[in-house]
Amino acid sequence: MRFSRATILLAAFAGAAAAQSMKMEPLPIVLPKPLFEGTPEPVSVPNLEKALGKPRPAFLAPSGTANVALHKLVTSSDADPLIGSLDAITDGKTAGVDGTYVELKAGPQTVTIDLEARHTIYAILVWHYHKEARAYKCVLAQVADDPDFITNVRTLFNNDNDNSCGFGIGADKRYVETAEGKLIDAKGVEARYVRLVSNGSDRTQGSHYVEVEVFGKPLK
Repeated sequence: MRFSRATILLAAFAGAAAAQSMKMEPLPIVLPKPLFEGTPEPVSVPNLEKALGKPRPAFLAPSGTANVALHKLVTSSDADPLIGSLDAITDGKTAGVDGTYVELKAGPQTVTIDLEARHTIYAILVWHYHKEARAYKCVLAQVADDPDFITNVRTLFNNDNDNSCGFGIGADKRYVETAEGKLIDAKGVEARYVRLVSNGSDRTQGSHYVEVEVFGKPLK
C-alpha cells in the first residue's frame, strides 16, 4: 500500500507531538528552607528507613506535569483541627513555621483532596512537619474515584505494618520528616481523589500536615 506525501507528513507530525507530550522533565518542586536547629534528637522506631545522606534525586515526569492539588478542597476525619485550618494543606505554603501547618486530634485521621476531575497522577509529595525530626505512624497514601473511597481504591504507600489504623498491613518503611517532604511515586495512576492517613508520630499523639502536593495532568 502506498501513502500520499500529505498522509506521511501528518503521521510524522502526530508522532512528533506524541513524543513531545511524553518528554520527561524533573518535577517543579520548590523546597522550603530547612528548619532543624542544633543536633536533632535521634529517632528510634521499628522499620525505619535509612537516611539517604544526600539530596533526593530529581523525579522525572512527562512535560507539563504540575501540582494539581493547589487550592483544591480538603476534607478530613477531623473537621475541627486543634491548630490551623484544612485549607492550609493545599495553600502552597511549605515553610513549616507557625501558621503554615495543621494539627489534627489524636488517633487515626484522614485528609482527602478533591482534584475536581480525574487526573493522571505521577507523584504525591507530603510534608507532615519539619521543624524537628519525627517519624509519623500509619502513613498511607491512597487514590480513588469517589470521595468515600469505595470505587477503584488503590494504595500507593502504606507503612502501617500491624494494621493498627485498619486500612491493611503495609510493607513500606517509616521515615524521618525533613524539609524535602516524602515523595511517593504514583506511577501514572488515574484518579480524582487523594487520601492521606496518619496516626501521630514518635513525639506527638496528634498528626500534622504542612502541605500536600499532587503532581499530575488532567485526563483529556
